[in-house]
This record gives sequence, C-alpha cells and structure tokens, in this order.
Amino acid sequence: MTFVRPAALCAALAAFPAAAFAASPAATEADLKQLREQLRELRDNYQQRIDALERRLAEAETRSASAATAAAEAGTTASAAARSVAEARTEAGGTVNRPAAESVFNPSVSLILDSKLTRFQRDPSSYRIDGFIPSGGEVGPPRKGFSLGESELAISANVDHLFRGNARFSLAEEDGAGVVNVEEASVETLALPEGFKMKFGRFLSGVGYLNQQHPHEWDFADAPLAYKAFFGYRVQNDGVQLRWVAPTDLFMEFGAEVANGGSFPGAERKANGAGLWTAFAHLGGDIGDSSAWQVGLSHVRANPRERQFGDQNPTKAFSGSSQTWIADFVYKWAPNGNSSVTNLKLQGEYLLRRETGELAYDVGGAGEASSAARFRQSGSYLQAVYQFMPRWRVGVRGDWLRSGTADLGTLDPAGLPILAGYNPTRQSAMLDWSPSEFSRLRLQLARDKSRDGESDNQVWLQYVMSLGAHGAHKF
Repeated sequence: MTFVRPAALCAALAAFPAAAFAASPAATEADLKQLREQLRELRDNYQQRIDALERRLAEAETRSASAATAAAEAGTTASAAARSVAEARTEAGGTVNRPAAESVFNPSVSLILDSKLTRFQRDPSSYRIDGFIPSGGEVGPPRKGFSLGESELAISANVDHLFRGNARFSLAEEDGAGVVNVEEASVETLALPEGFKMKFGRFLSGVGYLNQQHPHEWDFADAPLAYKAFFGYRVQNDGVQLRWVAPTDLFMEFGAEVANGGSFPGAERKANGAGLWTAFAHLGGDIGDSSAWQVGLSHVRANPRERQFGDQNPTKAFSGSSQTWIADFVYKWAPNGNSSVTNLKLQGEYLLRRETGELAYDVGGAGEASSAARFRQSGSYLQAVYQFMPRWRVGVRGDWLRSGTADLGTLDPAGLPILAGYNPTRQSAMLDWSPSEFSRLRLQLARDKSRDGESDNQVWLQYVMSLGAHGAHKF
C-alpha cells in the first residue's frame, strides 16, 4: 500500500481554492467561507485515515513478533506433544511410530570416582569385630597406602510413562584385582495411585537412615560399626519393595519388602520363596524456617541356613532366625533454610538384634559338633557435621557395640574367642572441603577398638568426584 505524505496533501489542497478563486473573480465572501470549511473537513478526514493506517501498521508489526515467539515455543514443545500422542495411542491399544531421528535410548549417566590414601597401625586383612559373628563381607578398612575406593557407575531413565529403570555398578578392588559388582538393578513404578510406589529387582533396602545412601553420600569415609556388625555393611537384596507416602503436610512414609535373603544377615539360599522380610516407617517435618527433622523405625527379619563365619570353614556356621530393629533420627538446621553458608546436621541410629538357632563348629580339630545358641546384641552411632563457612565442614562420630550375654549352650567361648564377650568402640573426626557440589576432599582421623585389647589409630585421605547427571540426595 502507498501512503501520501501529509505535507504534500496539504499543499495540493491549498492550491485547490486558489485556483477556484482565480477562475471565479466574482466569488463572494460566503463562497470563500464554504471553501475553507470544505478544506478543513478534507484535512481532518485524511488525517484520521493516516492515523488509522499508522495504528494498523504498528499492530501488524506486534503480531509478527508474537507469531515468531509462538513459533519458537511451539518448536520446544513439539517433543512433549509427540509423547502425549504416543501415550494416548498406547492406552488405546495402538502402535506408535517413532521418527527416525528420535533417540530411543537416552538415559542419565553418572560416574562417581572415589579413592583413598590411608595409614593404619594394624593389618587391615586381619580386621574383625570381636563379640559378633562376622559377616564375611566388606566390613574391614581398605589396604594400607593408596587404594581404589568404591567408585560407582549409574544409568537411569524412564522406560515409558509407567516405569523407570535404574542400574548402579560398583567399581572396587579386591585382593589387588579390580572387580565390578551390581549394586542396584531395579525398576520402579511412576503412575501408581494414592501415593504408592513399587520397586522390584536388586536395590538398597529402605530400612534405617544410612542404609539407603550410597558411600559417596556419607559424611564419613566408612560405615558405622553397627552397620558392619549387623548387616555386613548394608542391607541389599533381590526382591520387591512397596512404599506409601501419606497425602499430609507431615511427611509420613511406610514401606515393606520381601526379598531373597541371600546376603548377610541371611545366607546363600537354595530354596524357593523369600528369606528376608522388612518393614519401615519414617516421619518428618519442619520446625519454623530454619530446622527440619525426621525419625524412623524399621524391622529386618531373616532365616539364615548354614551362614558361615570365621575362617569360612563349612563346619563353622549358624542356622536359625535373625531379627533386627532400627530406630533412627536426623535433625538439620540452616539459618532461614539457606544451607549454602552455614548448616548443622545431627544424625544417629540404634540397632538391636536377636538371633536364635544352632552353631555348627569344629574347635581344634576335635570333630564336628553343634550347640544351641542365642544372641541379644545392640549397637549405635551418633554423629554431628557442621558447615562453618561455605564449602568447609567439620564432623565427629562415636560408634558403640554391645555384644550382650550370648548363650552358647555347650560351646566353650574359649574355643571361638571371636564370640567372647566384648564391647567394641570407635571415635572419628573429619574435615572436608567441597570446591563445588561435584567434588569433595576429606581428611579423617579415627581410633578403632574393634578387637579386644587393641587400638588402631587411623588416618584417611579421600576424594569423591561426581561426573555426569546426578540427582539430588535424599533428606
């Protein structure tokens, strides 16, 4: 469209009455007044039209910019719309044709690097916890000097709108050789109603507080003595877990698990069905703007058969029932809820175990024998970690075990000194520095008295580095 400039239009209109006047010299004053009125009306009319056209032009430019923005937004949401269509087709029983360029396998991948430099007074290979049937698992400290810790490789992704898969592998060292273990390989539901969630496969049990955390999440370089003595490091099994979170302002979580029971406190099974059962509950909430808390109560039951211990001689084994109760609490404080500068975390757990069954043994080559056995033992730890300035934390932890009164029937404890009454203890202190949320360097000092009459002063240097996608840690 071609626009006429207002100045040119006015000049043309001004020439019009002059020409008319020249053509009619006898024009009266009334004629001149009429011509001036017509000229004014023409000017007003054309000015209104010009103003209207200019407004339309501005509105067109605005709509053009809005259309460009909408096109960009439409492009970013195209994949979400495609997924919605795919889900609708799936629910309708149809098939979904994926575009050729779409990646079918696009998981989140993370790698946690963990390594240690240690100095011990005692030989780590002879480590034991006196007064307790050993697990034969990962209860001892790493070797002296440099060693590879438990690094982790994790892969996770949504399978579809109903399930999410998770796999985690530990990269460790055993007898000088690198080993790969399957820590977790599980599938969890995404769409169960009313706050329910199910997990099946291999996973870390939901009992207690520390048990659900991976080593790189710990505030200290190693697990508490109670976890080592009662669970052989942690409760991990193959089975099914069901959780329910109540729809309330107060955090309320309840769960139960049924599992194979092939690892400590259970034993390798050659039977159908389950060998381990757990139940747990956690409650939590806020205290004002600066504090939060959580408490929990859990129960673990196993039925081990020929659970070997000591020097792994098959004639040294326990068969019977094992039950463990766990009470845990966590308290966190940060000024106005901002933990980036200063924060405090108090954490503790109390474990009580009862085992009843039969001990099979061969003491001094005297031949195989058995005896009824009953154990009532307990353990606990309490720790505090304080971040006194950004990126710097200091912490202390105390560990206690009580072997209790073991009823060994006809067995003389002198024949198996590891089962003699003893109350192991350990005190630890640590200082760590985290340049970012993905890296941490830690110095830890410990005095370990797990063996009767022996103290082991320990120095740990550790680094933990996180690469790739890594979700937020639990409370």
